[in-house]
Order: sequence, then C-alpha cells, then structure tokens
Amino acid sequence: MRKQTIDENRRCPKRGRTENQINGGYNRSGTQRYVCKNCNHKYTLNGKTRAYPEDVQRQAMKIYYSGVSGRATGKVLGLGKNTVLGWIKKTTEELLKSGKLLPETFEMDVVTARISREQIQAVSSP
Repeated sequence: MRKQTIDENRRCPKRGRTENQINGGYNRSGTQRYVCKNCNHKYTLNGKTRAYPEDVQRQAMKIYYSGVSGRATGKVLGLGKNTVLGWIKKTTEELLKSGKLLPETFEMDVVTARISREQIQAVSSP
C-alpha cells in the first residue's frame, strides 16, 4: 500500500484540509488540478491568467488617445476591437472616478452630415 504524503501547499479551498488531496489531471492551459477526497472539490493551486500584459494595454491606450480609432488600434496591435474598446471604457471610467478626467473635456472630432440627392442636384444645377 502506498504511503500518503501531506503537502501543506495542497489545501482544499472549500474546507481547508490538507489530507486526502490527490492529483486530478490537468486543465486546458496545462496547469495541475487537484481533488479533495473528503468533499470531492476540484481546484487549481497556481492557475495561469489568460489576460494580455499590462504593457500591451498601455500601448493600446496611448495609440487610442493619440487619435486613432479603437478598431484601427486593434488592427495595429493584432487585437480584437472589442478587447480594445473594453479597455478604453474601463480606463475612461477609472479616470472619471478619480477626477483626472472631467466629462466636459471630451471633444467631437468627426462631424457627419446627411445630404439628400435633391440637395446635391440643387447645388450642382445652374
């Protein structure tokens, strides 16, 4: 019979027990999973994060705030536009809460006008 070793790092997050902790395979990112035999709870000790590094986020914010659209920023960095737009929204909300960015400092840089065909013909005809 195999002798059971107790590893202090393997602690069930649900019950806090260190005994009867066994290997439970690997998750999709390749990190070791564990199972508590007492409560059958599955957990990972040191999971990997799937987030982009902070320097990529800062670079995206610099590009966006220099005047490039969110979609173009995503294309330049090879990211999805929704990822970049989510970072922009989060950063803007944090700046507004901290008082570093006032709501009246926003400017419109694009003006869109709708012109009908009749208006074009009226201007172009002599």
